Amino acid sequence: MSIFGSMKTAVSGMNAQANRLSTVADNIANVNTSGYKAVSTSFSSLVLPSSGGNYNSGGVQTSVRQAVSDQGDISYTTSTTDLAISGDGFFIVQGADGTPVLTRAGDFQKDDEGNLVNAAGFQLMGYSYDSGSPAVVVNGFDGLVPVNVNQDGLTAIASTSGVFKGNLDSNAKIPVAPATLPSANLATATTDTKKVSMVAYDRLGNKVMYDFYFTKQSVAAAPPPAPPATAATWEVAMFRNANAAVGGTTSFPYSAGGAVGTGTLTFDSNGKMTSSGAVNITDGVTGQTIAMDFSGLTQLGADFSGTGTPNGQAATPVKDVTIDGDGIVYAKYEDGSTKPLYRIPLANVASPDKLTLMSGNVYSANGQSGVTVTGFPQTNGLGTIKSGALEGSNVDLAGELTEMIESQRSYTANSKVFQTGSDIMDVLVNLKR
Repeated sequence: MSIFGSMKTAVSGMNAQANRLSTVADNIANVNTSGYKAVSTSFSSLVLPSSGGNYNSGGVQTSVRQAVSDQGDISYTTSTTDLAISGDGFFIVQGADGTPVLTRAGDFQKDDEGNLVNAAGFQLMGYSYDSGSPAVVVNGFDGLVPVNVNQDGLTAIASTSGVFKGNLDSNAKIPVAPATLPSANLATATTDTKKVSMVAYDRLGNKVMYDFYFTKQSVAAAPPPAPPATAATWEVAMFRNANAAVGGTTSFPYSAGGAVGTGTLTFDSNGKMTSSGAVNITDGVTGQTIAMDFSGLTQLGADFSGTGTPNGQAATPVKDVTIDGDGIVYAKYEDGSTKPLYRIPLANVASPDKLTLMSGNVYSANGQSGVTVTGFPQTNGLGTIKSGALEGSNVDLAGELTEMIESQRSYTANSKVFQTGSDIMDVLVNLKR
């Protein structure tokens, strides 16, 4: 055996244990770093060819392994902008150079411009709702913009559509004369009608109330021996509440041109609507058209009930920002309404443990990890985003301290091999004396 070889082998052993101690030190230092993934040292032997009964010692080499795919514990916080991923996937963030990278560190806070930035200074990226509901770019980062939650001032959205659901009583009476239908807008309008009101919003965010009148017009005849027919036709007439007559016992006649929308709703003998249920409100005062959908109505033998839900929003300030499990960032207004602002995607690779680790607890894809694939949370195997929570590191502190002791002992043992080789060299040198 070569004495110098044994000394070099001992040196490689000391270097290997020093590398192991470095990963232990890194893990312990980052035990409280959000989203940090533990690293470990893997050893493999180096064998030199031997011949003639002599053994040539080789050595040992090390490689660093990452436990990126291991989930860390999730703890809840009081900040709605703290985000954790439960399951697979990474947040897409960008640094000062504008290059998109991946991270599990979701400790985001607003910076001076309103962008969500984590402790390492990386901005969270998402798709904006400015052009409608966003679609994900599965094979790249195109279309992503920094998520900005600054929503200063007031926001108003005009109503453009509405949905009306409920029930029309199949036992309702039919008015005697067509002239008494609410659509005629006469003071003699029938009392055999059902009225309900709905609030919508104009372009300035002002509330506009509309009165809806539902009146039974006719019942379809059924030849015997069929049971009594219940298929029927109803009229819906809509008016601006502000134009209602005052001082009398009825709201009719409405001023300023009468009805702002009328339509016919037909039902079959099972109480299901057979018409489209689409009727428009055309309001000349506000200059807007609201497409109402009455297809959710039924005609059954029960009391009248109805509720209208328009879109739009009154002029109101933003009170808070919330993020749901699908990654949608909502502005929550003072009146309780919400508006989607961004949708946060997640990205993943085929082999997360092979990602390239970079400063700031971020990763970049490489040839060994596979290409980056982007998608929305809870789709294609991606995890769920939890708002008001953080993923802790997956470092096992007790295990790291144990490895530290093992590394120290192994380093000492290798140093003894080196020291023994040095002593043998002294014996050889002293033979000359």
